[in-house]
Parts: sequence; C-alpha cells; structure tokens
Amino acid sequence: MPISMYSASVPIFKAMLGNLANWLDRAEVYAAEKKFDPVVLLGTRLAPDMLPFTRQVQIACDAAKFCVARLAGIEAPRFEDNEGSMADLKARIAKTLEFVSSVTAAQVDGSEDKDITIPRREGNTVMKGEPYLKHVVLPNLFFHTTTAYALLRHNGVPLGKSDYLGQGG
Repeated sequence: MPISMYSASVPIFKAMLGNLANWLDRAEVYAAEKKFDPVVLLGTRLAPDMLPFTRQVQIACDAAKFCVARLAGIEAPRFEDNEGSMADLKARIAKTLEFVSSVTAAQVDGSEDKDITIPRREGNTVMKGEPYLKHVVLPNLFFHTTTAYALLRHNGVPLGKSDYLGQGG
C-alpha cells in the first residue's frame, strides 16, 4: 500500500517539532543548572557564516507550516520572526504545531501531482507536490532541526540520539 501525502508529512512534522520543543525545555534546565541566561544560546552558530540557533528553529517551523498550507491549498499563518527568548521560540513551535494539526488528511492527500509554487528571491519555482515534500521540505526540516540539535549539544545541553528520535525511535 502506498504511503499517503498526509502520513508522509504531518506526523513527521509533529514529531520533529515536538522533539525540538523538548530540546528547548532541556536547554532551559541546563542553563538554570549551569547558572547562565538561556538567551545566550539563541545567537549561537556552528560557523560564522551559518544562521544562528533562532533562525534554525524559525526555518524548521516555516518548512512545516508552508508545506502543509501549500499541499492543502490554504493560507499559512504569518509569524513575525522576532523571537527573542526560549519562551518565544517555544510559542512559535506551539503555533506551528497547532496549525499543522488543524489540517486533515482529506486536505493533503491527493496532492502528489498538485502544482506547488515556491517563492524564491530569483523568482517562483513550480514543482509537483510529491517531489516538493520529498526533495525540498523533508530535507530542509531535518537539516534545520539537526542543526538546532547540534548547536545545543555543542553548547553542552545533555541531549542524545533518543532525544532526537523522540518517542518514534
């Protein structure tokens, strides 16, 4: 039996964003134990030319919300990209999860061959729903969540593979 577009997207988005929220909780606990303000983690980068932690979280959320909206043919909520604390980032994840969870399988399934328009600086790109999900969204979601995880680990937050995989692993 083929996998549906819904089952290949929404449950994965919910799991990874839920894991990401848990990592932020762990980062706050770690910061309290080590007696530093967790806000210092928000600007951390793996390299000078990489985006900081806050942008990694924002982009992971955007990957999920825009994908679901585009596949379902609905408007995505707008977020201001102005998060300045762990609480703000957790609120963004929660808003994203709320939106992603509001979309039903009936809205997403059958979007494999739907034309998806992706706005880019150099102009719009149009591709079908299935390759959009498999070759654009999922790799981006995993890249940005993995980078956020690596930034926290690099800064001492005690996370392990089971935290990355969550309850599904």
